Amino acid sequence: MSAQEEDQVTDPAAAGLPVTIENDGTPLVELVETRRAELRAALVAHGALLLRGFDVGGVDGFDRVVRALAGEPLTYTERSSPRSTIKGRVYTSTDYPADEEIFLHNENSYQASWPLTLFFHCVRPPTSLGATPLADVRRVYREIDPAVRVEFERRRWMLVRNFHGDFGTSWRQVFDTDDRDEVARYCAANGIEAQWVGRDGLRTRSVRDAVHHRPGSDVPSWFNHATFFHVSTLAKDLQEALLAMFGEEGLPTNTYYGDGEPIPTDVMDHLRAAYRAATVRFDYRADDVLVVDNMTVAHGREPFTGPRRIAVAMAEPYRPTHQQDPIEQREQ
Repeated sequence: MSAQEEDQVTDPAAAGLPVTIENDGTPLVELVETRRAELRAALVAHGALLLRGFDVGGVDGFDRVVRALAGEPLTYTERSSPRSTIKGRVYTSTDYPADEEIFLHNENSYQASWPLTLFFHCVRPPTSLGATPLADVRRVYREIDPAVRVEFERRRWMLVRNFHGDFGTSWRQVFDTDDRDEVARYCAANGIEAQWVGRDGLRTRSVRDAVHHRPGSDVPSWFNHATFFHVSTLAKDLQEALLAMFGEEGLPTNTYYGDGEPIPTDVMDHLRAAYRAATVRFDYRADDVLVVDNMTVAHGREPFTGPRRIAVAMAEPYRPTHQQDPIEQREQ
C-alpha cells in the first residue's frame, strides 16, 4: 500500500467499525448463543463485529461460532480466487502471495446469489500489516459522484471471465465439475452467458446490478465487483504482463458497463478513491473472530510479512429476485 493510500485508512474506532466485544469470561459459543439477538442487531447496524480475547477452540470451535450466530456454513462455489479447505466448510483466506494487496470487495457480489454473513478467524497473526481492511459500502455509495452512480444504475456492470486451460484457475475448479453440460446448466440457471473457446477454454459474461439494498433496509449500498475485477486495479507490472499474454479480450477477468462498453479510466480511479476514503483497518490478534455483514461492508487484504493464517466461513445465502438475464439486459 502506498503512503497516500495509508493516509486514507482511518481509525476503526472513529468509524464505529468494527464493534469490538471483549472476553468477559463467558465461553465464546455460550456468549453468542446468549446474546445472539443483540449481536445480530449490532452486526446489521454497524456492518462488522470483532470478537476478541476468547479461546475459540480451533476450527471446530470456529465452526460452532458460525452456526450459533448465522446457521450452517456455505460451500464456496463459482470461486474467483484460490482457497484450500481446512475442514468441512471452513476455508483458508485467499491463497495469494504475501506481498500482494487484495482490493476491497463484497464476497460473491458478481454472482446471482451470495452470503449475507462472513467470518474470519485469526489462527496466526502476521508479523506486520496483514489486516482485513473494511469499508462501509453505504458510505462508498455516498462518496461516489452521483453522475457516476446514475450511469451504473442505468447500465449496470458486466464481468467477463476467461478460463485458459494452462493458466490460472480452471473452469473445472470454478464449477466443480468436468462436465460441460453441467457447466451450461449452472450458467443458464444463474444468469451467465457461457462460450466455449478452442479446445478447452471457456469465456463467461454476467451482467449484475451495481447498487443493492440489504434485505430490510432502504439504504443503498455500492455492492459489486466492478472495481475489484477491472484490469486497472491490478499492479501495473501485472496489468502489462496479462495484457501482453492475452490481450484485453482474453484477460482472466475484466469488467465493463453492462452493455459491454469500456469503463473510462477516470471513472475507475474515482471508484478506487471512494473505497479508500471509506476504509478502516485494525491489527489482528491471535484468536480474533471478525464477523462481517457482506452487503454492508466490503473487505480486502493488506500485504503482510510473517506466517499469517486466517480461516474463513460464509453463511446465510441470499438471492435477489430482480436481477435480469444478461441477454435480456443487452437487448433493451
